[in-house]
Parts: sequence; C-alpha cells; structure tokens
Amino acid sequence: MVSNGRLRLDFVCVHNAGRSQIAAAFAERERAERGLEGVVEIHSGGTDPAETVHAEVVRTMDEVGIDIGSETPTHVADLDQLRESDYLITMGCYISEFNPARYGVESLEWDLTNPDGRDRETVRGVRDETETRVETLFDEVERRAEKERASTDSSGGIVAALRDTLSI
Repeated sequence: MVSNGRLRLDFVCVHNAGRSQIAAAFAERERAERGLEGVVEIHSGGTDPAETVHAEVVRTMDEVGIDIGSETPTHVADLDQLRESDYLITMGCYISEFNPARYGVESLEWDLTNPDGRDRETVRGVRDETETRVETLFDEVERRAEKERASTDSSGGIVAALRDTLSI
C-alpha cells in the first residue's frame, strides 16, 4: 500500500494513447460514483508515450459522455515507483521495459485490441469491454469495502479490504 494510505491502481501500456486512457477514465468515473475518492488512487502511463491520445478514442469516449480530449499521454511512473502500486493492469500490449513481478507487484493483463487506426465499431468494442472490466473490478472492490465497513470502524480496515480484493 502506498504511504498515503490509499490504494494505488496503475493502468499501463506502451503509448498511453488508447486503452490505458480509456481504463483510467472509466476508473475515475467509478471511483467518483462509488464515493471512493479518498481510498483509490488512479494512475495511467506508457513506457513510450505518444504525442496525443488517439483521435478515434477521444471520439468514442465522447459518445458515452466522457471527455478525454484534453488528456496527454504520460510516461509511466518511474519504474521503481511501481513497487508502490497495489495493482498494475496492462492493456494487452507488449511492454518489454519491465516485468511487473520483478517489482513485486501483482498484475492483471487485459488482452485488449489496440484501438489505434481501427474503425469506429472496433474502437467501440474496446471501449465497452474496458468499461465492463473496470466496472467488474470496482464491483468487487465495493463489495469487499461494504463487508469491511460492516465489521470495522477503522478506515485502515477498509483500505486493507480493498487491497485484498485487488490481490485476488
């Protein structure tokens, strides 16, 4: 767990211009809708960031009311900082610069199609599959958090329950 007591999620791919941007946007929405702002910290980055988020991704996210047009691809946190990640999710792209296990970080590989240059229907499919995966992740986080809230008065217990959820 990161030193500030929050659960850290990292969505990582090579260019940080499509899949990881979609996942982070849906995670931010879920975090806000579920009242987990003080508990879940969300990061998105790439090992070789593009100049801009892919235009087809921006358009497709606009269709569901999420504006990521002002987002800028960023470099993944210093690779050593990945040790602070509670959960690392890669998007299905080959990331040769690191092996999550090397950093002692549990990881989940979401084998998603790269939306770059794809037709609108393909990009919609990637968006919708990513949304479902993020919602499922947060459903489990929320179930565990509610169970923990019922059994403890301590916010530390809630964070521990969330961390345990993501470690499954």
